[in-house]
Amino acid sequence: MNKTLKGIIPPMITPLLGRDTLDTKGLDNLIEHILGGGVHGLFILGTTGEGPSLSYRLRYELIERTCKQVGGRVPVLVGITDTSFTESIKMANISKEHGAEAVVLAPPFYFPAGNDELQEYFTDIISEINLPVYLYNMPSHTKLNIAPETVLEIVKLPGVHGIKDSSGNMVYFNNILKKLKDEKNLSLLVGPEELLAESLFLGADGGVNGGANFFPELYVKLYNAAQINNWVTVRELHSKIMDISTTIYSVGKFGSSYLKGIKSALNYMGICSDFMAEPFHAFKQPEREKVKEHLKKLKLLK
Repeated sequence: MNKTLKGIIPPMITPLLGRDTLDTKGLDNLIEHILGGGVHGLFILGTTGEGPSLSYRLRYELIERTCKQVGGRVPVLVGITDTSFTESIKMANISKEHGAEAVVLAPPFYFPAGNDELQEYFTDIISEINLPVYLYNMPSHTKLNIAPETVLEIVKLPGVHGIKDSSGNMVYFNNILKKLKDEKNLSLLVGPEELLAESLFLGADGGVNGGANFFPELYVKLYNAAQINNWVTVRELHSKIMDISTTIYSVGKFGSSYLKGIKSALNYMGICSDFMAEPFHAFKQPEREKVKEHLKKLKLLK
């Protein structure tokens, strides 16, 4: 991957039938559904993919099956974040073996590393990875924020191709944008879809947006409109994305509602199971019915 990664790269959910069982038919359906929407890449084993909750055996199976099904049609990026340095390296090696194009790496969670320590960690681990690396800033989950100054140092390392920012903090995002303005070959991708339109206007290269699991065309159309400076259309499509955020993602009471909502939507659309990796469980019937009604209003269900 010698060129900057741009566009919509959905963070794919992991279809499950049980605690350690992939929904293999649902996985094939999901991949074809997402790619049919014209996306520019696919990101597996991230937050939306419940990566940290899955066994290593299942993660390896998912990497192999996904890369085989995609068959090089778009780049596959694999999340390798782990508390164990060696397990991250092992996942990177397996990703390369099966044809993934890049890996995505957030700070290891649990121990509260300082930014100097993070820089040392990234320097050490990136030197042992034989694929392009994208940094992943996800402070709400890792409890660590990669400071803009640290990002600037890390992206100078050979093999680093960009960063996905899921902080939801536009001050932080603007600081990263400013610091990387002269780094022409780096991708700056945004996670929260509610900020996709604003980020593209400011100069982001694309989005890693969960809603593109079930409605990929919407996010691709917004990205394409932004590329030709059609901001009237971008505003209209942004409004639809906000409709998703304020309905499907807001059915439950907890932060997990976003993920439960996506999986429930995909289940109602007949694409895959909505089984959740623990500690979470799928919505119960009253919540499922609400998701169903929202999908009808969004014209994704009859």
